[in-house]
Amino acid sequence: MSDDIKELAQRKLNFFQTLKAILWAFLGIRKGASYQEDISRLNPVHIILAGIIGVLVFVFILVMLARWAISGLA
Repeated sequence: MSDDIKELAQRKLNFFQTLKAILWAFLGIRKGASYQEDISRLNPVHIILAGIIGVLVFVFILVMLARWAISGLA
């Protein structure tokens, strides 16, 4: 593993802080200063995991809404 990747993986924010930043990014409501601050402190591994979890939760919610809507038509 290169030194750059090791250095990035040692960044300060924990997983739940990263999850919060990803949630705000999904919603599209981030201030520029907060975004730049988070980017400099986020752990890339946490970003990937949080993004995958966020997408899975989003898809699950969409499937549940679709099932609910279809069952209401029957």
